[in-house]
Amino acid sequence: MTENAFRLDVVLIHYPVVNKKQEIVGSAVTNLDLHDIARAGRTFGVRTYWVVTPYQQQQELSADIAGHWTEGYGGTVNPDRAEALSIIQIRASLDQVLTEMGAQGGKKPLVVATSAGKACRKMSFQAVRKALEEGESVLLLFGTGWGLAPEVMDRADAALPPIRGAGTYNHLSVRSAASICLDRLCGDREDGG
Repeated sequence: MTENAFRLDVVLIHYPVVNKKQEIVGSAVTNLDLHDIARAGRTFGVRTYWVVTPYQQQQELSADIAGHWTEGYGGTVNPDRAEALSIIQIRASLDQVLTEMGAQGGKKPLVVATSAGKACRKMSFQAVRKALEEGESVLLLFGTGWGLAPEVMDRADAALPPIRGAGTYNHLSVRSAASICLDRLCGDREDGG
């Protein structure tokens, strides 16, 4: 695929997510998540990296961090970082993201969730990649904390299968999971698959 030949957006949800006890909570935005997912997103041709938090202070912090690298001194000393963080958009809710994406593309995107746990309506990486190759707009949902709340999972059209390693340990950071998913969906396949 050529650069930006597909219509893929990524959203990192900070509320509603679940904690260790499966309670609905909000989580804090982290500098690492902003930088690393933006860099992976830009590498794999993501159009927009949406950061969703309803908390005003967290929105301001996110804007300050991104702004330092896109409009401030950071961008002048590191233009590559500026380019990566330029894809960040901050919104208060998933509804806002879906409304804006629908307005841009004329229809609702295919909403695909990610989860380390069991999820219904599974859609393979290969099937989502095919949808992208056929020009479908896809919104890929990632959750912070211990994952997306059930109400967010219920809004997804499908869910990717969990990323599994060699053993039973399965606690990837959201940054690592995003990079793996983006590579599987958009990466150059040497083997043609």
